[in-house]
Amino acid sequence: MILTAELSLYPFNPDYIPPIKAFIAFLNGVDGLHVETHATCTIISGEDQLVFDTLRDGLRWCSEQHGKVVLVSKFLPGMALE
Repeated sequence: MILTAELSLYPFNPDYIPPIKAFIAFLNGVDGLHVETHATCTIISGEDQLVFDTLRDGLRWCSEQHGKVVLVSKFLPGMALE
Protein backbone atom coordinates (compact mmCIF):
# COMPACT_ATOMS: atom_id res chain seq x y z
CA MET A 1 0.00 0.00 0.00
CA ILE A 2 1.19 3.52 -0.76
CA LEU A 3 1.47 5.72 2.32
CA THR A 4 2.03 9.47 2.57
CA ALA A 5 3.22 11.09 5.79
CA GLU A 6 3.40 14.76 6.68
CA LEU A 7 6.30 15.34 9.09
CA SER A 8 7.36 18.21 11.33
CA LEU A 9 10.54 17.85 13.39
CA TYR A 10 11.13 19.89 16.55
CA PRO A 11 14.66 19.53 17.98
CA PHE A 12 15.25 20.35 21.65
CA ASN A 13 18.13 22.56 20.61
CA PRO A 14 18.38 26.36 20.37
CA ASP A 15 20.24 25.87 17.07
CA TYR A 16 17.36 23.89 15.57
CA ILE A 17 17.90 24.49 11.83
CA PRO A 18 20.91 22.14 11.33
CA PRO A 19 19.11 19.08 12.80
CA ILE A 20 16.04 19.77 10.65
CA LYS A 21 18.16 20.12 7.51
CA ALA A 22 20.07 16.94 8.40
CA PHE A 23 16.82 15.01 8.88
CA ILE A 24 15.54 16.22 5.50
CA ALA A 25 18.85 15.19 3.88
CA PHE A 26 18.47 11.76 5.51
CA LEU A 27 14.98 11.43 4.01
CA ASN A 28 16.20 12.51 0.56
CA GLY A 29 18.84 9.78 0.68
CA VAL A 30 16.29 6.96 0.88
CA ASP A 31 15.79 5.15 -2.45
CA GLY A 32 12.15 4.70 -3.42
CA LEU A 33 10.91 7.52 -1.16
CA HIS A 34 9.37 10.64 -2.68
CA VAL A 35 10.17 13.74 -0.59
CA GLU A 36 8.68 17.24 -0.78
CA THR A 37 9.92 19.94 1.58
CA HIS A 38 7.74 22.92 2.52
CA ALA A 39 8.13 25.83 4.94
CA THR A 40 6.55 24.05 7.91
CA CYS A 41 6.68 20.36 7.04
CA THR A 42 8.18 17.67 4.86
CA ILE A 43 5.94 15.20 3.07
CA ILE A 44 7.16 11.72 2.20
CA SER A 45 5.44 9.07 0.13
CA GLY A 46 6.21 5.47 -0.77
CA GLU A 47 5.39 1.89 0.05
CA ASP A 48 4.06 1.72 3.61
CA GLN A 49 6.85 -0.50 4.93
CA LEU A 50 9.47 1.82 3.45
CA VAL A 51 7.80 4.88 5.03
CA PHE A 52 7.60 3.25 8.48
CA ASP A 53 11.15 1.85 8.28
CA THR A 54 12.46 5.26 7.20
CA LEU A 55 10.70 7.01 10.07
CA ARG A 56 12.07 4.51 12.60
CA ASP A 57 15.62 4.71 11.24
CA GLY A 58 15.51 8.47 10.70
CA LEU A 59 14.20 9.23 14.17
CA ARG A 60 16.83 6.96 15.73
CA TRP A 61 19.60 8.53 13.63
CA CYS A 62 18.44 12.10 14.33
CA SER A 63 18.21 11.60 18.09
CA GLU A 64 21.65 9.93 18.17
CA GLN A 65 23.20 12.77 16.14
CA HIS A 66 21.31 15.77 17.54
CA GLY A 67 19.79 14.81 20.89
CA LYS A 68 16.14 14.97 21.87
CA VAL A 69 13.60 15.72 19.18
CA VAL A 70 9.85 15.60 18.72
CA LEU A 71 8.53 14.25 15.41
CA VAL A 72 4.91 15.07 14.61
CA SER A 73 3.42 12.88 11.87
CA LYS A 74 0.13 12.66 9.99
CA PHE A 75 -0.48 9.62 7.82
CA LEU A 76 -2.56 9.44 4.66
CA PRO A 77 -2.97 5.81 3.56
CA GLY A 78 -3.53 5.14 -0.11
CA MET A 79 -2.41 8.60 -1.25
CA ALA A 80 0.76 9.20 -3.24
CA LEU A 81 2.52 12.48 -3.95
CA GLU A 82 2.41 13.51 -7.57
